[in-house]
Amino acid sequence: MSSTAMTTAALAIAALMIAMWLLSLALKNASIVDVGWGLGFVIVAWAVRARIDGNPDRQRLLVAMTTLWGLRLAVYLYARNHGKGEDYRYRAMRKRWGPRFGLISLGTVFALQGVLMWIVSLPVQLGQVRVEPTLGALAWIGIAVWGVGFFFEVIGDAQLARFKRDPANAGTVMSEGLWRYTRHPNYFGDACVWWGIALVAAETAVGRWGLIGAATMTFLLRRVSGVTLLEKSLVKRRAGYDQYVARTSPFIPLPPKKR
Repeated sequence: MSSTAMTTAALAIAALMIAMWLLSLALKNASIVDVGWGLGFVIVAWAVRARIDGNPDRQRLLVAMTTLWGLRLAVYLYARNHGKGEDYRYRAMRKRWGPRFGLISLGTVFALQGVLMWIVSLPVQLGQVRVEPTLGALAWIGIAVWGVGFFFEVIGDAQLARFKRDPANAGTVMSEGLWRYTRHPNYFGDACVWWGIALVAAETAVGRWGLIGAATMTFLLRRVSGVTLLEKSLVKRRAGYDQYVARTSPFIPLPPKKR
């Protein structure tokens, strides 16, 4: 059944990414792939649930955790990005490739994110496969970790959105609330969410392979498309960001360093 779950996930992701790519061509805006990121995990969770008869309690829990996280993220990113044009990352790629970007983006943007989505979603896929064992202590730990992550992501995003709405804060650094203890509370929360999901899945032998998904998400957030990529631009765009970096933890929330 694990192969069925993995194949189902792959087909669902492929269909979504092709549809998103075609829509991006019509809109001339590849940024919609960011909205599709959260939505794709929700589709994977429900598609696998429809094909696999595993432990119903674990399946319901994994689907619920993934759906709450994915829909919240998709709605937030749509609201944040709507009407603002294409993200600078994709504008740079479009400028580099010119008229060929439409076709090239199928591989470099949509297919790439699809592959990463399939890997990250492994706990949602494999955690739904086995009937035994029933939910136990590890699942409750996973729920707690997920809850911490969801809190950091939702509150961190809300605090940042409120900060940006004030014109007086233009060009300055957000260093209040959760942002006082970590430079990226939303990314830390994202990682915790997926470790929580992976722990729920890891109560089954095959589900333990899903830990690869949580580790991949954490690596992406910490070293690739999250912290590292964002901070390269923030140093240039935000006055005082160097000082903020010097006193604030990059990822795991910690008390600020004394100046």
